[in-house]
Amino acid sequence: MSAEASSSRYTAVAIALHWAMAALLLFMIWLGWNMEENEARFQLHKSIGITVLFLALARLAWRFTNPPPPLPEAMPKLEKTASHAVHIAFYALMIGIPLGGWLLVSVSPFQVATVLYGIVSWPHLPFTEGLISEDLYEIVEFFHSKGAWVIIGLLALHVAGAAKHEFGAEDGVLKRMLPGLFGRPNPPTLPARGFMFAFGGSAALFAVIAVASLLSAGPASSGPAPSGTGLVGANWKVDYNASQIRFSGLYEGNGFDGTFGAWVADVAFYPEALETSAVKVVVDAGSASTGKKLYDDSLKGREWFNIAEYPEATVELGGFSEAAGGYSATATLTLKGKPVSVPLNFTLDISGDEARLEGLVKFSRKALDLGQGSDPGGKWISDEVTVTISGRATRTR
Repeated sequence: MSAEASSSRYTAVAIALHWAMAALLLFMIWLGWNMEENEARFQLHKSIGITVLFLALARLAWRFTNPPPPLPEAMPKLEKTASHAVHIAFYALMIGIPLGGWLLVSVSPFQVATVLYGIVSWPHLPFTEGLISEDLYEIVEFFHSKGAWVIIGLLALHVAGAAKHEFGAEDGVLKRMLPGLFGRPNPPTLPARGFMFAFGGSAALFAVIAVASLLSAGPASSGPAPSGTGLVGANWKVDYNASQIRFSGLYEGNGFDGTFGAWVADVAFYPEALETSAVKVVVDAGSASTGKKLYDDSLKGREWFNIAEYPEATVELGGFSEAAGGYSATATLTLKGKPVSVPLNFTLDISGDEARLEGLVKFSRKALDLGQGSDPGGKWISDEVTVTISGRATRTR
């Protein structure tokens, strides 16, 4: 073995990955200990965890195509074995802990959506749909959280070993990963190869999973639902461009609101014969938009609208009567196959064959079975959800 080979420095890519991942892992540990009841930190923790996972895969592939320089010849065999064992453990944890976190989110009864850095929707692990339970969640959470302490222990061993050999009598190793220390000249750098294999492969795998998540969510809805409601006797045509269904509530004491972008309504309304009037609305549940991707993805999940099993919700209005300042009716919302009826008050301004409507109705999340696994008591999200309806329509007969 030549002296040059034994003192060669790691490739620039290996050095960059080493320090970048060290910083990310330390930050991840801090986040894990300081994200209680903090949505932004929780999502950032998940985002960095997935980043670490794919960087670790790239780093492992890079190590395969670019073997590290050999350890100093003067290093005792037992210490070389320990050094190799620590590196193997590091790779196992850099891959295993993020995978454990991914599994933890996937089997959690809360079923909180993951949106990487607020941009990329990330799916739950595909084989976990039937494994969601509090017991499994607690087991996975135990091992996931204890992994942080294992990493801290390995970091301590790693740093202590590097310092020992840097300041010891044998040829040091730290200068090969952090050049220029202690006034020593930079040793030669090993040639690099296999960049596309390492980073292209990791990026391709990431893209496949992200695209699969996007495709499984289905196309975004941007207009009225394609099919009618089947209501007989409709005599008003809704102007969808001038009509809107909004919902609002409180999250951590702050207001939030959103709209449904795709819905269709058949209106049979006769002011002179209210007893024969009826309205039916079919809403594309997956078209809910709040302006925040995390909320939109969460609403589509099993815990909320569960659009995979119940892509549509229906609202039927009946029992119309005149009320102070307008009209009242009974609104029956069928969501996830369960009907819930509440009173609806609305105003209706009819001028010739043109009508303008404004209405408001309030629902209970508990009654609608929304978010009852993650927040049944309304600790974070208010139980009361307000739905407001505004619109215009033209009489057809």
